[in-house]
Amino acid sequence: MNTFYFVTDLHGHIDRYQKFLNLVETEKPAAVFLGGDLLPHHHRRSFQKNVPDFFEVFLFPEFSELQKKMSAAYPRIFIILGNDDERCQEIKVLEGAKKGFWEYINFRKSFINHYPIYGYAFVPPTPFLLKDWEKYDISRFVDPGCVPPEEGYRSVPIDEKEIQNETIADDLKKITGDENLDNAIFLFHSPPYQTKLDRAALDGQMIDHVPMDVHVGSMAIKRFIETRQPLITLHGHVHESTRITGVWKEQIGRTWSFNAAHDGRELAVIKFDPEKPAEAIRELH
Repeated sequence: MNTFYFVTDLHGHIDRYQKFLNLVETEKPAAVFLGGDLLPHHHRRSFQKNVPDFFEVFLFPEFSELQKKMSAAYPRIFIILGNDDERCQEIKVLEGAKKGFWEYINFRKSFINHYPIYGYAFVPPTPFLLKDWEKYDISRFVDPGCVPPEEGYRSVPIDEKEIQNETIADDLKKITGDENLDNAIFLFHSPPYQTKLDRAALDGQMIDHVPMDVHVGSMAIKRFIETRQPLITLHGHVHESTRITGVWKEQIGRTWSFNAAHDGRELAVIKFDPEKPAEAIRELH
């Protein structure tokens, strides 16, 4: 069975993780993609004392137990972090990769069968103050109401020149070069701009008499999809988009793009066969 599962934006909700882990154990997908914003909200770690380590008390034990139960059926698991995950936790993600629980693919390339797998965690500037996974998109323009990457705070210090000069557009060129992407699957956190996958609930909101853009995805990612045409792109970040638009998948040229973020209490899972991406389904559990 060549079914792949995609979930994202679990934000440390134990009930959703347990549903997800049970689903993987029962249905045995070939691969699983975890698209970022996986940890409890960063304020819980940054501003509260004696907060339990989510990796040590939950993720490591649960994935270890799943690995033991499934044995040879344990799927390939690809993971990135998201803009609500502190980058200082990357060391724990790498530790989990060494333990064999998952493969960390931010700014990396892997393979499953004949499908190249790429991961990229960064999103364009947001109104939020944690900036670990934010970058300028195609230029140093920042939407009204958003906080520039130089402002806010970071859990891991970054050189000021890097913050000011690097863009998502530049990164995508570095990651892929001139490689053929016909069979490529991309695990992004940000959705592509001005699609039915990046629609935020900002209707009628104004900043200094300027209307806020209801589309909050990445222009660079949208242009990348349009020009390079990978097979499948996976997205999260904008929880309410599917509720507002009624759409969680969109075809851009030959590329199929899926958004698995969900603003309800259920676990949203996208199941797809890379040989038949048009037949992908979304389930709520």
